[in-house]
Amino acid sequence: MEPRITPGRLRELGPVNWIVWQVLSRAAGTDDAHLFSTLGQARGLFRGWLHFSGRLMPGGTLRRYETELAILRVAHLRSCEYEMDHHIRLGKRAGVTPEILDRVRVGPSAPGWTPKEQALLTAVDELVTTRDLSDTTWQALAAHYSQPKLIEIVLLVNQYEGLASTITALRIQLDH
Repeated sequence: MEPRITPGRLRELGPVNWIVWQVLSRAAGTDDAHLFSTLGQARGLFRGWLHFSGRLMPGGTLRRYETELAILRVAHLRSCEYEMDHHIRLGKRAGVTPEILDRVRVGPSAPGWTPKEQALLTAVDELVTTRDLSDTTWQALAAHYSQPKLIEIVLLVNQYEGLASTITALRIQLDH
């Protein structure tokens, strides 16, 4: 499947977004992070989105391991290969082993999760599939997280679910 918007270069990105794309591509370990060379064409909107997204990951207050579990589960549920590929690499740095990744794909019912991890993954599943959280899931999540972190979890899951939709709709190709 061909991308609907070809990744941009200096002319399409403008000088500021071109530099941002270069830095982010290197940080991602690639010559061209297609997500950023595509979205960067939206100029100021891209920078605003990047600021918001960066405040959730890597700048959020959740443990990075938990953040990656949530993002990987979203990517799996949305069948977003780009998001999954990128966050498998990032998750590995945060302690997501191949065995844990296999459990993420199975979901919150997989054996081996702590009650906190199970609550988090259940919340991800509900937010992605129903766009809401049941009272039971909320209570389980609230047993492990402060109110500010509960807000962050909802924003994080919705950010990455929306990003998966964007990647899918624009047909953004894998970086390698």
